[in-house]
Amino acid sequence: MNALSPLPPALLKRKAVVYVRQSTQSQVLHNLESQRSQYDLVNTARRHGFQHVEVIDDDLGRSASGAVARPGFERLVAWLCAGDVGAVLCLDASRLARNGRDWHHLLELCGLADARVIDQDGVYNPCSPNDRLLLGMKGTISEFELGILRARMLEAARAKAKRGELRINVPIGYVWHRDAGLGFDPDLRVQEAIHLIFSRFRELKSGRQVLLSLLEDKLFFPRPSEGRYMTSFDWTPIRYRNVISVLKNPFYAGIYAYGKSGPRAEIVDGRARKSYGHGKPMEEWEVFLRDHHEGYIGWEEYERNLAHLATNAHGRKGGVKSGRGGRALLSGLLSCARCGCRLTVTYPGQARNPVYRCDYMNTMLGHDRCLRFGGSGVDKVIAAEILRVVQPVAVEAAREAERMLTMASEERRRAAELDLQKAQYEAGLAERRYAACDPDNRLIAATLERNWEATLQRLEACKMRVDVGEAPIVAVEPPDLEGLAEDLAAAWNAAGVSARTRQRLVRTLIKDIVADVDEQSREVILTIHWQGGQHSQLRVKKPKPGQHGRVTSEDALTLIRSMAGRWSDSDIAATLNRMSLRTGCDHSWTAKRVSSTRKNNGIRAYASADKQGGWLTMAEAADKLGVTHHVIRWLIREKILPAEQVMRHAPHQIKVVDLKSDAVADALKHRNAPCRDPRQTTLPIITNT
Repeated sequence: MNALSPLPPALLKRKAVVYVRQSTQSQVLHNLESQRSQYDLVNTARRHGFQHVEVIDDDLGRSASGAVARPGFERLVAWLCAGDVGAVLCLDASRLARNGRDWHHLLELCGLADARVIDQDGVYNPCSPNDRLLLGMKGTISEFELGILRARMLEAARAKAKRGELRINVPIGYVWHRDAGLGFDPDLRVQEAIHLIFSRFRELKSGRQVLLSLLEDKLFFPRPSEGRYMTSFDWTPIRYRNVISVLKNPFYAGIYAYGKSGPRAEIVDGRARKSYGHGKPMEEWEVFLRDHHEGYIGWEEYERNLAHLATNAHGRKGGVKSGRGGRALLSGLLSCARCGCRLTVTYPGQARNPVYRCDYMNTMLGHDRCLRFGGSGVDKVIAAEILRVVQPVAVEAAREAERMLTMASEERRRAAELDLQKAQYEAGLAERRYAACDPDNRLIAATLERNWEATLQRLEACKMRVDVGEAPIVAVEPPDLEGLAEDLAAAWNAAGVSARTRQRLVRTLIKDIVADVDEQSREVILTIHWQGGQHSQLRVKKPKPGQHGRVTSEDALTLIRSMAGRWSDSDIAATLNRMSLRTGCDHSWTAKRVSSTRKNNGIRAYASADKQGGWLTMAEAADKLGVTHHVIRWLIREKILPAEQVMRHAPHQIKVVDLKSDAVADALKHRNAPCRDPRQTTLPIITNT
């Protein structure tokens, strides 16, 4: 139909719909002339005689490919079905649809409702075969044009990316230089923030611990002030997502990657809907160039970081979990030798002692538990084994820890100095801006003055941090590290050592522990897989049902068995206390506690010398001879009176027959005689006469 041909009066009584659409948000912001041309179609509708004109611009910034929901187009279709539309006005066919399905569906509805389609070239009646053929060709050409443009652009970008020349968005810490290409951000403060995250993760092996460590040191992380453009930064407190994004991004390992994400299509209400930004596995990336640019870390370290993050994920099957604290030393380290699953930790009872058990087969399949055993004894054995293994290299480990502590202190000091330099620059800039302002213009001068005061406050805070880091260190004598090997147990059990620190040390040395239970011998079999590739096996006695951990040590029981037949409970208690042996409840010994221990362990009672008459105690020997304890002790020390001891610090045992020996009698007879010089009984060679 000719553009100047009049429309039927019945159509003019309906409303005309002007459909306005642009494909992207960038076009909405910058291609303003296209918007004006589409909105001017309102005047075109009025020239054709329509009194009621509706504008649908809900789809600005939405593609018409058919994979994105368009509420404006759906509203247009609803009006057509209701018969309220007399004409649909658009700039060209590509504004209404870029796919054949939507285009032909629209033409069919216009034909049923006897509505017209109007563009810059003329007025079309979908009921007419000629017009319908022409409109169909326009829709097909629009769809073909979109496919050609998309294919050309994607192929050109992919070809450039394969050479590593496509200027993709780079993470914080990198910039595209106009002449030199890709390189580090020239801001040293930004570089130091990235380096700190990687160095802390090497030490802590946990993203959350890195976050807590940086927050404790009051360190900040840059955030682009202008959205995606890396021209200026706002320094804000670091967040967990900042740490994870740095650790997981392969760009920091010198990798140039393109095509890491892709679209995903799904059927919604009978229509295909496509969404973008879905990550793909690394082996499916379109472009993967190693050593493309200088990295903050190497590729091997990047892979180790990903492995640590994967194993730290809570509830993920496989892998050793990071130490999160708690009373169980081996939480996340133990695996079942029967089914291969990880052992879980529970804390039953009032004592809240850890218990390791394999619950996977019971929870998932309803089978019996593979194994179950208490954790207190196993943890002690593993701790003792670790101390035994570490002892030969304790000195080297202490020196390495001292070096790492010095490096961490140096990193904090350098970060504080960079913050100070930035604060000094901002304070100077604020001062210059205030000085350049007209003092009489208080509307501007007041704002600049407040900004200057804020920068000065930040400057003072940065100076205080630097002063604290540069505080003079009192010269002390270097510690004697050679004696550290004997103090490992004391260091392990020190009050200031947290459970998390012990767990981290265990995970540094041990890769995995496979646990099994020998029911016949009632032993827990632990196969330790050390980090260096070596294996060792330990057997831990499994307590009997109802047996608790507060039991008398074997050393104390051995002493009680050896002394019970000859000594009283009071003597045994005194000997145990002198040897610093404690009860199972960590108490000192008394005669009543010794008696209770003998009864519980089936040890026979003390038989006195009056009943047997063969042996005497030191007190009984002194009474029999009528002397003091010191005399008996002197006779034993001079080896005149034979005596026996079960072990060192135990009471002396004296036979009755030894008291009647001639040596003892002669020693007692001359005990009170004066000490004479033997020369007094010798005749002189030269006399006075």
